[in-house]
Amino acid sequence: MIKHSKTRLAALAMAAALLGSLFLSSCGQQETQTTQEETQTAQGVNINYGISNPWDSLMPYYSVSGSNYSRIIYDKIYDRLAYVQPDGTCLPRAASSWESAEDGYAILFHLDEKAAFHDGTPVTAQHWVDTIALVTNPECQILGRGTFACLTGTDEEGAAVAGETLGVQAVDDYTLKLTFKNPVVPEEFLVDKNREIYVLPTHLLQDIAPADLVNDDFWLNPVGSGPCKFVSEISGSSLVLESNPDYQLGAPGFDTLTITVMDKSNLLTALIAGDLDYYTFGGSISEEDRPVAEEAGFTVQEGTVPSTFYELMLNNETLSSAALRQAVAAALDKELLCQQSTGSLGTITDSSILPGTDYAGPAAQSSYDPDKAKQLLAEAGYDGQTYTLACTSQRASLAALVQQNLEAVGLKVEIETVDSATMFAGMNDGTYDMGLASHTPTSLPLWFTGARFTPQNNIFRVADLSNYTTLLNAINQETNQTARVALVDEFEAYLKEEMPFVPLWFGNALHVQSKTVTGIDYPAAACCNENVWQWQKTA
Repeated sequence: MIKHSKTRLAALAMAAALLGSLFLSSCGQQETQTTQEETQTAQGVNINYGISNPWDSLMPYYSVSGSNYSRIIYDKIYDRLAYVQPDGTCLPRAASSWESAEDGYAILFHLDEKAAFHDGTPVTAQHWVDTIALVTNPECQILGRGTFACLTGTDEEGAAVAGETLGVQAVDDYTLKLTFKNPVVPEEFLVDKNREIYVLPTHLLQDIAPADLVNDDFWLNPVGSGPCKFVSEISGSSLVLESNPDYQLGAPGFDTLTITVMDKSNLLTALIAGDLDYYTFGGSISEEDRPVAEEAGFTVQEGTVPSTFYELMLNNETLSSAALRQAVAAALDKELLCQQSTGSLGTITDSSILPGTDYAGPAAQSSYDPDKAKQLLAEAGYDGQTYTLACTSQRASLAALVQQNLEAVGLKVEIETVDSATMFAGMNDGTYDMGLASHTPTSLPLWFTGARFTPQNNIFRVADLSNYTTLLNAINQETNQTARVALVDEFEAYLKEEMPFVPLWFGNALHVQSKTVTGIDYPAAACCNENVWQWQKTA
């Protein structure tokens, strides 16, 4: 292991030197684009922050990909109601506190009266009301409007319904009331929706027609109320933010935050070389690179709550019988696949429910049974059809193992390597029969299943959703915890019987800790929020 670490470290050192030269070259090319304001702020305390994919836009309700890479940027410029931890704990942010009302059909949020937009205007409950009214306006061409489909006065896509009262109200200047179609638990609502909801400076948007909002030049120099202010952007390449000294939770301990897009494989290299102070998400590294980071003098922290859920997506239209889908599940050696992907940091699962939560069942046992898989294939009348398995390039070796497992029981598979967006689009439109995917789990029992069995997002192409929606609606409407757990158990049993997708394993993250920045809450980055107001640049 030590020999391997030294070899890997030497390779990273060489790459770091090359990366440094590339940084200098890049800086030379971009020098003419550097504004006077950037030059001035660069003289202060700067944090260099790496990210492996660019954000879509700086309009927080217009992320084409809906990716976490966009959310982690919005989190800094704009404010959210709460700060969410991986275990489901919700801490104050724009809201100082919250409480359930009207027998669970409403939530009252008591807003922090010190909150202000970057132009100095106080953030009031009316700003939140006007924000939600604006983005639910059918004329406003936002994306992800479904976030608000839970509010009264909206349709199933989250658009406001003419003639109905929208479920958002300013009770007074600093009390926001949201009213829901079904009872909700405040903390569960925040865990589920917090990363999608931001307050906008609606006092600055009044002269922009809703139909023109997302494409307006305002988003080239946006104003938010988050812990950082916008300075400048080179689209798809870099973003410069500065500390908001008036942020209600405290001023970040730096002058500027320079966010640079770079290949994922270069993040640790750049950290070791000193070109980065930190990178998202939570400075995560593979188990293979742990000794490399430690030999370079970095402390590595292991996450205590799983940060990744892996699944094999199935096309229920082409894999049309439950027996055929169960055969796929029985053919997979999850222990081997998990070890190949996650090393010792993974735990196999037969459910998407986060282990250790109130809704989790017993620890999963290995379901690997090739003989049973062959029997199920015979029962399903499998005729030798070849199925397509989509994956990203990073998971090509994992897909090859899945292919071997399936072909060992007689099920023919061909692998197609595509980017993530193409894979999900292909599963949605029926191009692919299977797809290897990973997701960031939450403590909610329906964090994964709740949004995947709807007419708008029937990604597994289930012919008849009625049983799924009946069970999901019963869970969502049940407020008694004991009864709700029983309903979740019933739904889980139905999922195991139908096998619309195959749960594989949960993985814990490893976080490389910054040598130059203190106060970072590494695990919380998995929830797409970072406590930058507590960061201090020390070296």
